[in-house]
Amino acid sequence: MKKQSILILLLLATSGIWAQNNGWKNLFDGKTLKGWHQLNGKAKYEVVNGTIIGSTVKGEPNSFLATDEEYGDFILEVDLKVGNMNSGIQIRSLSKPEFNNGRVHGYQVEIDPSDRAWSGGIYDEARRGWMYQTEMNPAAKKAFRKDGWNHYRIEAIGPVFRTWVNDIPVAYLVDDMTLKGFIALQVHAVKGEGGESIQWKNIRIQTGSSMKPRPLDLSTPVANYTLNTLTPQEQAQGFQLLFNGKDLTGWRGVGKQTPPEQGWVVEDGVLHILPSDNTGAKYGDLISVNQYKAFELNFDFKLTEGANSGVKYFVAETFQNSGLGLEYQILDDVRHPDAKMGTEGNRTLASLYDLIPSNKVDPRFQKKIGEWNQGKIIVYPNRLIQHWLNGFKVVEYEKDSNIYKVLLAHSKYAKNKDFAKMDQTPILLQDHNNSVYFRNIKIREIK
Repeated sequence: MKKQSILILLLLATSGIWAQNNGWKNLFDGKTLKGWHQLNGKAKYEVVNGTIIGSTVKGEPNSFLATDEEYGDFILEVDLKVGNMNSGIQIRSLSKPEFNNGRVHGYQVEIDPSDRAWSGGIYDEARRGWMYQTEMNPAAKKAFRKDGWNHYRIEAIGPVFRTWVNDIPVAYLVDDMTLKGFIALQVHAVKGEGGESIQWKNIRIQTGSSMKPRPLDLSTPVANYTLNTLTPQEQAQGFQLLFNGKDLTGWRGVGKQTPPEQGWVVEDGVLHILPSDNTGAKYGDLISVNQYKAFELNFDFKLTEGANSGVKYFVAETFQNSGLGLEYQILDDVRHPDAKMGTEGNRTLASLYDLIPSNKVDPRFQKKIGEWNQGKIIVYPNRLIQHWLNGFKVVEYEKDSNIYKVLLAHSKYAKNKDFAKMDQTPILLQDHNNSVYFRNIKIREIK
């Protein structure tokens, strides 16, 4: 009996050692805030019954409980519970005197108990704002539990960030602005009296060779902010670069076998349509060599002041140097007169040009002229078509439906009986005499 007892104790001890050394390191000892320090605001952080409790304080700005150590590549897991307050988990974040007097800035994984349901999305605190919200991943909106504990998993490996809430995949972000920084637990500023709280426990991390990333999944959309690259996830989803970032391979002029001789130039990985010269003559639209039936097209675009352009699909090459088709409008709505023409704003940014006005996104997601926008066009096999702008669906319609036919009959295309009738299409980038930039043009076919 004595030998058996000793053997059992040895087995228990061995399993305990294995649990501590299976690649995970605890960031919170369950008793103290050792290894952490507070930055910015004076919210209250305390340890109670094995949890860190962060409580809001009236009049205090965003507060952060930050790790003493910085991390580059890692896998982080944490359990959290919150009432009605907004919060977040900072990763690869920084606090430097030269940046807004030490203001904490960097990537934040959202904790959002509101009906908006953006938990697990990624926000760039005090810098660029929202990078990935759950409008593009509706399944993720159901992941967060408003009542009870939630389990977060965050993988940050190289420029790739992946998040899960309660084991449901939420975000897949690719960005290389900051590759190392601290982890921090945020208590958000409040307008009221304060006293709201959030709890964290079971905070652990894997680094180095101990990291065991989860397999890729095909369901989570990718927001890729790096230049003309395809991640393994995008490749698995079937995306290909339509613009290689180097030259005009895969593109041609309308009615031609080669690209326009002038006007379209590639500069530092960016495709640029130059403004017209003093004569006002157009260089001509740029059209893809390949054609597509059902597809998802992603593209970044940047406007200059007063600029007009567009991305067209279901295109007929009926005009000299110009194609005719359905158009995702690209426009400076404030300065270009076309925004006030048409009907009910159906010539404004991201609209189905002259047919359907786009839903206007919240001002926080409206990029200034000279900043990059993320556009998306999805054509499904059932003829459902969507326009997306900066992560939000802004147009949806069914091609050839009765409503579509009525809209077409009241548009500038009414007299063209063959307008957009084809079943497959090249992708067209419009030359409208103005300076406009494109990059990260990617496409996948939808079967």
